[in-house]
Amino acid sequence: MASPDRISQTLSRHELRQTPVRRAVLQTLLESSFALSGHEIEQKIGGDTDRITLYRTLKTFEESGLIHRVIDTSDTVRYAACSIECSAHAHFDNHVHFKCTNCQHIYCLNQVAIPAVQLPDKFEAKTRDYLLAGVCRECQE
Repeated sequence: MASPDRISQTLSRHELRQTPVRRAVLQTLLESSFALSGHEIEQKIGGDTDRITLYRTLKTFEESGLIHRVIDTSDTVRYAACSIECSAHAHFDNHVHFKCTNCQHIYCLNQVAIPAVQLPDKFEAKTRDYLLAGVCRECQE
């Protein structure tokens, strides 16, 4: 469980106000072992949270380097907590994502870097997404 101190320190480090919704969203993402959709976050933090406030919070967190988007083959946007080194000006989420074809969860494989790709002349990549699919360790047991 993410401690209240860790949540406070993280929001302070990113110079963000500590509202109840921000605290709840950050705690939910820090405690999840897999990426969550906006709908899943909304369900976990409670139904009385305004949906506009939730999505503004997610946008603010993404712009501040607290979270990153994970897009799967169904075009569902999911969110995962960034590494502690990330900031608004430097994201270090250059890792592989893994989608379990059984439970549909998407995991950040932080220890697995996206491999270098040599692009043809006059091609310049702006973003890098790398998604592997298979069966996660939880579903194999």
